[in-house]
Amino acid sequence: MYLHLGQDTVVKISEVVGIFDLETSTVSKITREYLAKAEKQGRVINVSMEMPKTFVLCKDSRKNTVVYISQISSSTLLKRTRYMNDISNV
Repeated sequence: MYLHLGQDTVVKISEVVGIFDLETSTVSKITREYLAKAEKQGRVINVSMEMPKTFVLCKDSRKNTVVYISQISSSTLLKRTRYMNDISNV
């Protein structure tokens, strides 16, 4: 199953490591440093045309880490993953 992150971007749910609220998670210095390092390494993809609300950490089949910045709230993205899991169990 896939998770729509905004604009024309979807990722496999199996590749999602975590969904994080930008406002609350970037309070931590470690998180800010991680995001800055990922940005420098070119591993951040901004799919937000508006104010970003969430970052989604993904690992692909080759174990490469990618950070997606989304305008969709973390709670909405989490609900979408649960919805997809629910219909896949039908």
